[in-house]
Amino acid sequence: MNVSPLHESEFAATVMAVPPLARRADLSLDAAQNQKLIRHIEAGGVRTLLYGGNANLYHVAVSEYRELLELLAVCAGPGTRVIPAIGPDYGKMLDEARILAQTSYRTAMVLPLTGFTTSQGIEDGLSRIAETAGMPLTLYIKSEEYVDVDTLARLVERGTLIAIKYAIVRERPEHDPYLRRLLQHISPTQIISGMGERPALVHLRDFGLASWTTGSGCIAPHAVTALLHAVKAARADEAQALYDAFMPLETLRDGISLIRVLHDAVTFSKIADMGPLLPLLSSTPLEHHAKIDAETQALLAFERHLVERSTIR
Repeated sequence: MNVSPLHESEFAATVMAVPPLARRADLSLDAAQNQKLIRHIEAGGVRTLLYGGNANLYHVAVSEYRELLELLAVCAGPGTRVIPAIGPDYGKMLDEARILAQTSYRTAMVLPLTGFTTSQGIEDGLSRIAETAGMPLTLYIKSEEYVDVDTLARLVERGTLIAIKYAIVRERPEHDPYLRRLLQHISPTQIISGMGERPALVHLRDFGLASWTTGSGCIAPHAVTALLHAVKAARADEAQALYDAFMPLETLRDGISLIRVLHDAVTFSKIADMGPLLPLLSSTPLEHHAKIDAETQALLAFERHLVERSTIR
């Protein structure tokens, strides 16, 4: 695992993979299968792993958290940055921050909490958590009501936050007044598009965001890395073709469940066996498995073709 000091310039250098987390039938952590998936992702050039929603860290016990951090640190390659999630409630966040303070991790992402929060409470709470953990935090935003722009600007300016995972869904992502206000106060190098590939082209091209988080890129890491390079180089036709390859699986994830579909898709890909989902979640219903498998195999075939073509060149 990369334990060097974290600089905001890193966020533009790689897509941020958000993998599922492999468990055995008894729900214990499966080091071997998690490492298989990590090696596959790393082979495609992705150098940041974010373990959050897709890993179902909302439901991870604090008593398991230290073991999880140790496992991820060992499984990741020396050049790979790992960002674990904490929270979403303050009490769990505080306990996890105390554990993080005893590790070599450089940031952790705060999972979003719906309700029971105020902007002032967020500002005070995150300041305390960052001090306890001894590191700046990454904040996951899914709602405008969660925290106001002025508060976010102060948290970034003070160094409490080093990055923002921006995931407020818009029907038309190019029309986003909140994001535009945010960019008046915070550098785009510190904001990562946080909703997979669907809004990524708009977020990078029109707003200049650093990069994006990817779930489907865990299956096709070469393709998602190629997409990042094509977008950054303004190769529009190439970027569109790569983007289109991700949309069928992303559409299933949007329509059924972002977390559950990706978890099952990785298993269907045979890259690694993710095992069961930690409760309170469960696998996708059986009637969806055939179409998830079909789109997974299609994306995997696209990935392999891309690798073969680059090897021939």
